[in-house]
Amino acid sequence: MTSLWLAPVPARHFHRPIYFSLVILTTLFTMSLLSVAIQDDGISTLELVLLILYAILMLWISASFWTAAIGFVRLMRQRLRGDRAAAPPRALDAGAFKTALVMPVYNEDPERVFAGLRAMYASLEETGEQAGFELFILSDTRDPDIWIQEEMLWRRWIEDLGEPARLFYRNRVENTARKSGNLADFCRDWGGRYRYMIVLDADSIMSGETLVEMVRRMEADSQLALLQVPPVPVNRSSFFARMLQFAGSLYGRMFAAGLSFWQQDTANFWGHNAILRVRPFADHCGLPKLPGSEPFGGDILSHDFVEAALLARAGWKVQLAHDLGGSYEEIPPTLIDYAKRDRRWCQGNLQHARLILAHRFKTLSRIHFAMGVMSYAASPLWLLFLIATGVEAYLKSLRVPVYFFGHNVVPIWPESYVVEMTTVLWVTLIILFLPKILALVLLAVDRDEARRFGGLRGASLSVLIESLLSVLLAPVLMLFQSKFVAAILLRTTVGWPSQQRGDHQTGFVEAVGAHGIHTLIAVVTGYAAYVYVPDFFWWFTPVLAGLALSIPVSILTSRTSLGVWAKGAGLFLTPAETEEPRVLKQLEEKLADPLPLACASTAAQPLWTAAMKEPCIYALHDSLLHDEPQSRRRRHILEGLIFQLQDEGADLLSLREKRALLSHREGLYLLHTRLWAASDPVAQTPRTG
Repeated sequence: MTSLWLAPVPARHFHRPIYFSLVILTTLFTMSLLSVAIQDDGISTLELVLLILYAILMLWISASFWTAAIGFVRLMRQRLRGDRAAAPPRALDAGAFKTALVMPVYNEDPERVFAGLRAMYASLEETGEQAGFELFILSDTRDPDIWIQEEMLWRRWIEDLGEPARLFYRNRVENTARKSGNLADFCRDWGGRYRYMIVLDADSIMSGETLVEMVRRMEADSQLALLQVPPVPVNRSSFFARMLQFAGSLYGRMFAAGLSFWQQDTANFWGHNAILRVRPFADHCGLPKLPGSEPFGGDILSHDFVEAALLARAGWKVQLAHDLGGSYEEIPPTLIDYAKRDRRWCQGNLQHARLILAHRFKTLSRIHFAMGVMSYAASPLWLLFLIATGVEAYLKSLRVPVYFFGHNVVPIWPESYVVEMTTVLWVTLIILFLPKILALVLLAVDRDEARRFGGLRGASLSVLIESLLSVLLAPVLMLFQSKFVAAILLRTTVGWPSQQRGDHQTGFVEAVGAHGIHTLIAVVTGYAAYVYVPDFFWWFTPVLAGLALSIPVSILTSRTSLGVWAKGAGLFLTPAETEEPRVLKQLEEKLADPLPLACASTAAQPLWTAAMKEPCIYALHDSLLHDEPQSRRRRHILEGLIFQLQDEGADLLSLREKRALLSHREGLYLLHTRLWAASDPVAQTPRTG
């Protein structure tokens, strides 16, 4: 009995208590500072609102700060201990099981999609383990021309590869439940063939060594159902994107190490660059529709958080491999594109508010849901806090101080809380910016890593510029996200359009359309603050400056020429640039030498009309169609579209109607034979859509 009491408790059981205690104590400390600063003859209702808002926001900021601080300690300890000799990797048994690399796509650039997959496959071949992997392009593409281009590129790659049993393509009839439905269909149709699947995004790149190591780690732990590898942003040239790539590369490793410390076996899923055990995923991760209508009901949009929570609820491990590199992604090139991507994600994350109290989820999974909500709710809360602070400052400015009370002949001077408020401000700034300093400290003790970031001096200057620009961009993103949250609360919904992935630059008209309201808010608010609360105006200038300069900052940071200049000046350099990984070089090679289209037609015509007319393209497309029973009503609709196409041309057809013509085997056969026999076929129709 004594030995049981004296048995050591594994240190990992203290990770979460340590982390959450630090977060709560920091929040209480900052709240106490603010309460001392604002209380004057008690706390008014408005001051109580300020305290509540500040407490919520500081809880959020403290969680991020301590994640980074703990990550710093872990990485520093790892550096001081030095690299330990690793055991030689064990070869995979390609005959025992297969791993599927699945890339769901939706109206993406097919050349970029196939270049990324070809680069990963070439990297796998260099490991000698490619026999254990098979590739799937899971297309939800609705655009008819892109659909046909995907099929033709797939066919050409099979011909070049010479191994058709290793590369698969399919296009769904309906894109039910978006990406989560796409993966669910894959598991139902092909999941029984694979032990693992590695989920990718259209812009994902992973090295062969990383792919193989992910499988090894899954094989080493039979209770591990999901292993997430943090992706590093790469390959964009605009100043804005280069700044984010630098920040993601420098700070990201520290945050990932901190996250894995307190998440342990109940980590999160980020939707891509992760490996999943197929059987438990198929058994436990079927997503129901939320009751009610969109935006809060219907399909679960941010499915990845929920799938991780469902696996954890079923007793499986979900881990973050913070120490595993070779995982990359591409990010939006401009501030406006970044905000558009946020708009897509915002609705899905706010849906998680309905799941926080759902039945049987683990406590940490509920915290993940709450953090998902706060990643967007924090912006309107900051906005409310700033408004409440301004109103409080205005009300205090109206008070006339009374210096003499009763029969006192000595004046009673009003209390000043300048020191306390200054302390609150500095503590908040330290919590926000100290992680950046810690990241530089890590570089200072690791000369090789500092060299990969362009040297300590260049990295330090880059951190300074990134911090200043972050101050300017923060109020703009705050208003963007506040607008998104307000729109969703007003029951408006959003589709799931494909995002802008390639480099492009923001024009003046686009910038004015996106940021004109921000500039107007800065002018009006700044004028009111300067006239009515001049002391508050000077505290408020960082927010006003970011909004007032949003148009020129958005235009300038989108410039690729400025990004190229920064690179030449040694600013915002990342290890992926100074020592470019082999798989990224292979991606560049594949993009520079794209696959030619299989069955390419010499006629100048849209690909979707070529699929109806050209025998080779028609035969390829027909072989990939699903067999669907057709009602008489459906057959008559298709015949009507055929007559409309022949009589009026393709210009009057919608994308949905074009897709309908391409989606049904019987109607397509009828159309193909008629067009092939026609003396003046639709092949001369100018390209549209």
